Amino acid sequence: MKPSLSKLVAILVGTIIKTIYIVGPIHAIANDALPTVAIGFLDLTEDVRYDDWGIHPVDIRSATAIVDRRAYAGAQLAIHELEQFTRIAKAYFSLERHSLANATEMVETIIQMRDNGSHFFLLDAPGQVISEVARLTQGENVYLFNTTSISDELRNDLCQKHLFHIAASRAMRTDALAQYLIERKWNKVLVLRGPLTVDALMTSAFERSAMQFGLKIVGTRDFVLGNDPRARDQNDLDFLTGEKRYDAVFVADSDGEFALSVPYATRKTAAVLGAAGIIPRVWHWTYLRHGAPQVHGRFERMHMRRMGEPDWGAWVSLKTIAMAIARAKSTNPAEVADYLRNDKFRVDGSKGPGMGIRPWNNQLRQPLLLTTDNWTITRAPIKGFKHRTNDLDTLGYGTQDSTCTF
Repeated sequence: MKPSLSKLVAILVGTIIKTIYIVGPIHAIANDALPTVAIGFLDLTEDVRYDDWGIHPVDIRSATAIVDRRAYAGAQLAIHELEQFTRIAKAYFSLERHSLANATEMVETIIQMRDNGSHFFLLDAPGQVISEVARLTQGENVYLFNTTSISDELRNDLCQKHLFHIAASRAMRTDALAQYLIERKWNKVLVLRGPLTVDALMTSAFERSAMQFGLKIVGTRDFVLGNDPRARDQNDLDFLTGEKRYDAVFVADSDGEFALSVPYATRKTAAVLGAAGIIPRVWHWTYLRHGAPQVHGRFERMHMRRMGEPDWGAWVSLKTIAMAIARAKSTNPAEVADYLRNDKFRVDGSKGPGMGIRPWNNQLRQPLLLTTDNWTITRAPIKGFKHRTNDLDTLGYGTQDSTCTF
C-alpha cells in the first residue's frame, strides 16, 4: 500500500529536521577542533620613539594631538579581520599584549608564553632591545617579528634566523630617496647632520645609497639646535646652506625639531628630504591605491585616528603569520617560518605588488611611499630601476652586500 501524501510530507520534514540537527553539531565540532594560534604582542612601557619630538608645538597643545600612537592599534585591527580568515587558515587567532620595562622582562614573558603554547611574537621596541631579545631567545622555538625598528644592524651583523623584519630598514628608505633624486636629475646633494648617534647612522645610510645610485654629496655640515651666536656656523640655516651648489638637501635629524625649519628656508632653491620635506614611509594616510583607502577607513572607525607606520607594521605582521599558516597548511611554528622564506610566499600590504621575505636576512621586501606631511608623491622602487629577480630588491641590502649569516 502506497503512503499517503501527508505521510510523505511528514517523512520529508522529519528527514530535513534530522539533517539540520546532525549537521549543525558536526560543523560546530569541526570548528572547535581547529587549533588556536596564540600570538604575543610585546612593547615597552616607556619608548622614547613615541615621544612628541619633531611635532609642532601647536599640534602638541591642540585637542587633535595623538595621545596613543602605539603599534598595538594595528595589531587590534588585524586580529579583528582575521576572524574572517579562520576557514582559509583552518585556525583561530588570538592576541595577547604585554607592556614591559626592558629586554629581560620581554624574554621572561616570551618563555612563559611559549610554555603555554605561543610561538609567534610581535615586537614594538627599539633596535637594541630587539637585538637583545633575539639573542636570548635563540633555539627556544619562538619566532619574532620586528614591527617598527629600522636598524640596519638588525638585518646585518646582528641578524637572527628566528627574527623577521616587517618594518623597512633605514637603507631601504634612503635607497628610495636616492632613486627619486636620480629620476628627477637632482644629482648634487648637501647633507645636514645632527649631533646624535642615530643622525650619524642616517647619514651613513644615505652616503651608501648615494654611492650605489651615483649621487654626488657636495658637502656634509653638522648642525646644533639653539641660538648661541658663538655656534652660528652650526645653528644658522642661512649659513649652513650657503656657498655650495646643490639640487637637494638631505636632513639627518632623528629628533625632527631642527628639520621642521628647513623646507623653503635654504639659501638656494632646493628640494628637502630625509627627516623633513620628502620623507620615505612604509605607510601614509594619503595613499589612495590598491585598497589603501579601505584599510584607512577600517582603522579610523576602530581607533578614531589615522593609521601610521607603526600601525601598518603590526597589521602586516599578523597578516604575514596568518597567510604563511594558510599557505603552508600547518600551524607548526618551524614549518611556518620555513614557508615564510619560500619564494612563492606573498602577502598583500595594500601597497601594490605582493610582498615576500628575503631569505638572506628575513626582511620583508616591499614598496615604499615618498610623502610629504599631507600627500604621497610617488612610490618606490621608482619606474626604471630594475633588479634581475625582483624589482623590490633594489631597495635595501641585497645578497651581495648583506653581512647577515644565519
